[in-house]
Amino acid sequence: MTKPRVLISDSMSSQAVQVFEERGVEVVQSSKLSEAELYDLIGDFDGLAIRSSTKVTAELLENAKNLKVVGRAGIGVDNVDVTACTRRGIVVMNTPLGNAITTAEHAMAMMLALARHIPQANSSTHAGKWEKARFMGVELTGKTLGLIGAGNIGSIVAEKAIGYGLHVQAYDPFLTEERADKLRVKKVDLDTLLASSDIVSLHVPKTPETSNIIGASAINKMKKGSMLINCARGGLVDELALKAALESGHIKGAALDVYEVEPARDNPLFELDNVICTPHLGASTIEAQEKVAIQIAEQISSFLLTGAVNNAINAPSISAEEAQLLRPYLQLAQCLGSFVGQLTHDPIKTLSVTYGGEANDLNVSPLTLQVVQSVLEHHSSYVNSVNAREVARERNIDVIEAHNEGRDEYPCRITVGVETETRSRSICGTLIQHRPRVIDVKGIPLESELGEHMLYITNYDKPGVIGDIGTSCAQRGINIANMHLGRDARNGKAMVLLEIDEPLGNEDLEHLRSLPNINDVQYLHFPAIQ
Repeated sequence: MTKPRVLISDSMSSQAVQVFEERGVEVVQSSKLSEAELYDLIGDFDGLAIRSSTKVTAELLENAKNLKVVGRAGIGVDNVDVTACTRRGIVVMNTPLGNAITTAEHAMAMMLALARHIPQANSSTHAGKWEKARFMGVELTGKTLGLIGAGNIGSIVAEKAIGYGLHVQAYDPFLTEERADKLRVKKVDLDTLLASSDIVSLHVPKTPETSNIIGASAINKMKKGSMLINCARGGLVDELALKAALESGHIKGAALDVYEVEPARDNPLFELDNVICTPHLGASTIEAQEKVAIQIAEQISSFLLTGAVNNAINAPSISAEEAQLLRPYLQLAQCLGSFVGQLTHDPIKTLSVTYGGEANDLNVSPLTLQVVQSVLEHHSSYVNSVNAREVARERNIDVIEAHNEGRDEYPCRITVGVETETRSRSICGTLIQHRPRVIDVKGIPLESELGEHMLYITNYDKPGVIGDIGTSCAQRGINIANMHLGRDARNGKAMVLLEIDEPLGNEDLEHLRSLPNINDVQYLHFPAIQ
């Protein structure tokens, strides 16, 4: 039997090579390949192990005829075209928890450095100056730390900050009161956090909801003289708005490890004395790099030798025999979960998945896992097919799997329901010609395929609403590909699902929301269905 071959194309701990060799996998490590050299070599390998330097693009995959798995030693897969990998049946894995402690420690180091002006004082002293008065700092003890995001990394920061004597409060749509009590943090809304925190630290993924979450409006709400830390993702902070606030003194100081454009060789914040900058070092410790290198080597080896799927970004944990049968059902589960995840902004208490028709005859565990993952991945950077249930448990979400044996007009039906403190909603779907189709939203029947870009509109069933929507879209250059309507009763509640060609910005959404008899408009994004 021919040994599977793996290429390590980025700098990685030698322990990864040792794991591959011990498991019987042939490994080649070359971290200095040019793009052209990588294109030439990739066709000879079954697996590719990377960190952040190698770019796994659709063009590279054109040459990767034998590639079966891409393993990222770390959390972020921004350098991997996951959609292109999925289309080619290439599993993309990461190591979601290996960097958590290291990243949390870096955030704490930035907090201490910011409070005591350590980088600036170091430079000054090296220059032969003795400027004690210039670098008067502040104590952290007794200050209030506001965490935007209280997931895996945020919760570790909370624990360490409490040890320093800080009062910790957190804003996280998925944080329940029970979880907050366990973490010993105060659960607050975003405006309260901004107005009352001495230090604000970001620990959320970059999503459409969190992009520029610290923009001009949020900065204006921040406590005068407060400090900002971002060791999460670039693009969470409006850098020009932050620069203006730092120059005016509204924000006392900022510490940044991530930037909107990386590598960040030229950034408007670099010229300011009250900003501490590091070159995306959050995961850069010997211990973390060894952990993630060993983990990714073990995961890739297990996949290539046994077919086991662990920590996959784009595939649930299922056997090879089931994969072909379940593929369309998994796409349906992904779409329904994503639909619910994008609409739900409050902490979820219960997440239920009910199967009917021929779906009852399937191994539904991977489908339920796919639903849980798709609901949570809009609010967490590290959820995947392996740890989705654990993330749900951390958030005190009760996941219920049920079956409906009754007769149904559709050959199969999957219903996803969520309950929060304030509301409940359900979305039903089926397969028609092996393609996902939504058939019921919040008890209102309608049939709609889900395109990549969708608008979910709730309205009153009144004459002229559809015309207003069409006219408004036409005036703003929004092309409608498909339109699907539903209502619960004449002159009652109604909804529209529009497939459009491009994503919409906030200005367009607000304009549509201002139309007569419109309750709400939400932009939804779904993965392309193949």
